[in-house]
Amino acid sequence: MNAASPDMPAAALPGPVGVAGCGRMGAPMLRALRRAGIDAAGFDVRPPAAFGDLAPHMIADPAAFAASRRIVLTVVRDIAQTEALLFSAPGQQGGLLARSNRIDTLVICSTLSPAYVTGLRARVPENIALVDAPMSGAAIAAEEARLTFMLGGEAATLDALQPLFAAMGRTFHRLGSFGSGIAVKVLNNYVAAHSVVATRTALRWAATLGVAEADLLRVMADSSGQTWFGSNFDAIEVARDGYDADNTIGILAKDVESALAALPDAEADGVPAALIAAIRALTPAD
Repeated sequence: MNAASPDMPAAALPGPVGVAGCGRMGAPMLRALRRAGIDAAGFDVRPPAAFGDLAPHMIADPAAFAASRRIVLTVVRDIAQTEALLFSAPGQQGGLLARSNRIDTLVICSTLSPAYVTGLRARVPENIALVDAPMSGAAIAAEEARLTFMLGGEAATLDALQPLFAAMGRTFHRLGSFGSGIAVKVLNNYVAAHSVVATRTALRWAATLGVAEADLLRVMADSSGQTWFGSNFDAIEVARDGYDADNTIGILAKDVESALAALPDAEADGVPAALIAAIRALTPAD
């Protein structure tokens, strides 16, 4: 599906929109929405002053954020943060859903367990439309508004939200009912995790065998070893990172665990468990 024109009249744009969780992905997504003329504001645990040019468009008070937004995109890190955001957190009287009766559409952009995501339908009021819209492309694609979205939800709801997705991305895969987008995302990331570990391992071995890194990457890109990670190695900002629970490599391990959380326990045996261990063993590369 092609992106809608960024010149779409403001009257045709859905809103007001809230982006909850304005980190490496959420902040550029918010910026892209505003650039497209959409009434969008952000919410984060950090103070508005920490967001530079976005500071005027950040709402610090969760009650004010919930009361002023009709569509909310969640881009927080994990299940614990999603629970705190939507339902409750220590010291709060309730999450966003308890603070507002204005929210009518909730878009889950975080990569979470498919079982958790589908379970939200029974916990979120029926009058709120639910969409799962995990994305691919990393922070650079978010900055350049060329994300790939994997979408699950009712067709009419996705049609209404398309201007939002078009403002932030270039490719949009409609995959079925609510929960199907996240299922595809974690399966895709399981394969991507293998390519990250395999490429980093091959490059380490290349140094041992006296093979130039650039030569190996060039041959891999033109032969059976081709992967997105290897072919874009020099352009991927996190390609040489080591494992840290809070960085992109750490998120990759979390995504594999999210896939396994929706499957029988026996599926974690063997290769999946070894893959997670290998990701956690990655150290910064030269």
